[in-house]
Amino acid sequence: MILRLLVAALILLRLAGELVLSALNRAEVRRHAPGPPASIAGLVDPATHARSAAYTLEKSRFGAVTEICDAAVLALALFSGFLPWLFARVAGWGAPGASWSGAVFILLAGFALTLPSAPFAWWEQFHLEAKFGFNRTTPALWLADRLKGLALALVIGFPLLWALLVLVRRAGSAWWLWGFLLVLGFQLAALLLYPRLILPLFNKLSPLPEGALRARLLALGDRTGFRAAAIQVIDGSKRSAHSNAYFTGFGRFRRIVLFDTLIAQLSPTELEAVLAHEIGHYRRGHIPKRLALAAASLFAGFGVIAWLAGRPWFNGAFGLPPGALAASFLLFGLLSGLVTFWFSPLGNFLSRRHEYEADAFAREAMAGPEPLVGALRRLAEKNLSNLTPHPWFSAFHYSHPTIVERERALTR
Repeated sequence: MILRLLVAALILLRLAGELVLSALNRAEVRRHAPGPPASIAGLVDPATHARSAAYTLEKSRFGAVTEICDAAVLALALFSGFLPWLFARVAGWGAPGASWSGAVFILLAGFALTLPSAPFAWWEQFHLEAKFGFNRTTPALWLADRLKGLALALVIGFPLLWALLVLVRRAGSAWWLWGFLLVLGFQLAALLLYPRLILPLFNKLSPLPEGALRARLLALGDRTGFRAAAIQVIDGSKRSAHSNAYFTGFGRFRRIVLFDTLIAQLSPTELEAVLAHEIGHYRRGHIPKRLALAAASLFAGFGVIAWLAGRPWFNGAFGLPPGALAASFLLFGLLSGLVTFWFSPLGNFLSRRHEYEADAFAREAMAGPEPLVGALRRLAEKNLSNLTPHPWFSAFHYSHPTIVERERALTR
């Protein structure tokens, strides 16, 4: 009973935190809505600032509704008896304690918990994003994406969960160490396989055509010591007008990926600066650092799961059989966010430091801040970025510094 009360309190506390942060952010945006403050007066024109404020406010109000519904769904799942009922039904399909049935239980529970969010995702895409000119997808493509995601969860998620549960059942008291190694190995393999096997199921990737832009970007790679297997263009415009750039893989499997929307929005010099920023992440060692941090978090997570699974009160508090590892894995996945939410400013702080370092690298590679500053301003304009977020909201939700903060660091 004590654990159930604690979890209920954590759900309400996180919800209250999210709603307070959203309210503070809306108040900050409304305060500056009549006209850009002096700190951003030169970044965008008044009309763009007004559209950005309207977009931010509508997204924030919609986000508050989804947060309330998500909290309600989580509470119902934990306290209504749904999970024990589902566990019993799935367990009855095979031998008691079978690993495959545990994997099925986790997948079915996860699917059931995501169903209520589908109408919200639909409304966001076809109303909110469409209202501000960002939606490019069709209902058929939207549905196809979700069906493909479900198929991938079955094809990839089920074997992984089954293998994990078989391993932990046979590995004795050190099962969590072996489980950690299995999942870590899978995640590293996914970094290599995702751009080749998964991404093409959703998007078309094509080589950047020969020409001045390709020559410019390859020359940038040469002078910054960054070699990539390919420079590819992704057809992001078939879903959204938002833009991005990134690279995938590591070692000789690195690939530079540019959204076609990004190429359309930026000048060649600005595109080069954006790529220099991405190369800066590589040259400053951010990728292995983030992988190491993710591995440490995964290691700690498995340690916590092992400890909780050994306590009969953990599963039992929610009506699930004590010691059932599949149930413990699911409960940990559902409950961990209630705690980690409060530590998100620490992760964002580290991410922001990396962004500043990558910006500084791009400034050096481009012999000045102007190309990257121009790209950041253009992207803020095209994506209707929130230019005046509340500092607390930014700390909890922004992995990147604001454009004002980035410009200040670039030009000082």
